[in-house]
Formats: sequence, C-alpha cells, structure tokens
Amino acid sequence: MRDWVALTKPRITLMVVLTAAGGMWLAPGDPPVHVVWVMLVTTAGVVAAANSLNCWLERDSDRLMVRTKSRPLPDGRLQPSWALASGLVLGGISVPLLAIGVNLLTAALGALALVSYVAVYTPMKPRSPMALFVGAIPGALPPLMGWTAATGSLDLPGWVLFGILFFWQIPHFVAISIVRQSDYDRAGLQVLPSARGLVRAKICAVIYTFALGVTSVMLYPLGIAGTTYAVSALVLGLAFACVALVGLHPRAGERWARQLFVASLLYLTALFIALIVDAL
Repeated sequence: MRDWVALTKPRITLMVVLTAAGGMWLAPGDPPVHVVWVMLVTTAGVVAAANSLNCWLERDSDRLMVRTKSRPLPDGRLQPSWALASGLVLGGISVPLLAIGVNLLTAALGALALVSYVAVYTPMKPRSPMALFVGAIPGALPPLMGWTAATGSLDLPGWVLFGILFFWQIPHFVAISIVRQSDYDRAGLQVLPSARGLVRAKICAVIYTFALGVTSVMLYPLGIAGTTYAVSALVLGLAFACVALVGLHPRAGERWARQLFVASLLYLTALFIALIVDAL
C-alpha cells in the first residue's frame, strides 16, 4: 500500500492541491462548501493520475538514475500494471467529477493538465530540452483551476497566478538539472545544461526569475493583494533575481545551483505567506 501511494508522489500532489486552494481562495465569490471539497479532492486525483502514469512511462529511465532507482517500479516492488491501472482509473474518475461537481471549464483545464503532462511532456523529455517549458504548463494550471472553480471564467488575475507558477518552475528546474546533470545524461533525458550548455541554462534561469518578479507584483494593481504583499513580492523577487545573477559568474557551478534551488523554495514559500498575511 505504501508503494502504491508512492506512485502518486503525495508530496507533489499536496503542494499542487494547496496552490489550487490558493487560487480558489483569492478568487471573488464564495463557492459552496461541497464545490470546494469536490475541487480539492478531484484535483488531487488528477495529479495523482498524472504522477502514476508518469511513473509507468519512465520506469526504464528511472532505473538509471540515482534519485529514482529506488521507486516502486524500477526497484521491482510493484508491477507496472499497478501504475497504469491506477493512473487510468484515477484520471477517468476525477475529470468527470470535476465537470459534474464544479464546472466544465475547470474540468477542461484538469484534462489539459493531465494529457499535456502524460502525453506531451513525459515523452518529450528524452527528445528535447524544451520539455522543461511544456512541463511547466500543467504545473502552473492548478491555481488557475482554483480560480475558475470559484468564478467559472478565465480572468486576468487567474492568468497571473498561472504565470507566477509557470515562471517559478523554470529556474527551479534549471537548478535541479545542473545538480543532477549526470543522472539525466545517464538516463538519456534532454536537459538545458547538456543540450544547450551551462551558460545558456544560467541565462534562462535569470530571464525567467526576472519575469517571475514582474508577474508576482501584478496581483497588486489588479486588486487581488495589498501593499504588504506588493512590497514583499518586490523584495523577494529582487533577492531571488540576485541569487540567479550570481550564476552568470564563470566559476558558478553545482554549488550555486544548489543555492538557487533552495532560494526557489524559500521564495515561493515566503511569497505565499506574504499573500496570506496581506489578505488577513
């Protein structure tokens, strides 16, 4: 049972559900309690389905990486059919329930996240480093799904929430790809440092970090957040950008990438804390 749960990557699923809840909380209106619960549970189901199918598709490459070789499928503790069946059942139940219990728009976004992650992003990883940007789309959809669950429409503030998570993922995963570059190379997965070079990967991280800072502040003029959040977002964005800029030094390597990775986690956590404090 523990291995079956591991297929769904529960920590990632929990984080995604929290971002969806954040989008719903920030949206205008007051959706019924049953809609909130259906939204959160079915979103967890969609994410769990995507993760299970990802484990099934990547079971062979996972055997070649230190980080993933102890997962249930490459380690032989579960048969691949478990992951395939789990993903299909969870996805087949969760998306229709989103349509019935929330609305069609949110269900369509959930289906888009599931299909793009499993059928586009995952098969693209061994073929092109551009998979990083494709994979950032389903990773950024949950807060937009939360917004549409509450409003039933695609509004600019919801897209800003999408943009924050989209831009955040790029420097976050660039840092991971630098630290784990040998692992990815061994598994035959295309990442920016290997396919485009370390310098271009660093420049990409800097560009998207600045884009993140600008996008995060936009919640203030849109009336979603107040002055406390705006000041915090500005300071956090500048600090994160400074860490990214350090990477442009020729000697910046794995140690800097680890610092950027930690900084990305601290940034996102602090940004959401600032948003909550501001709202309260």
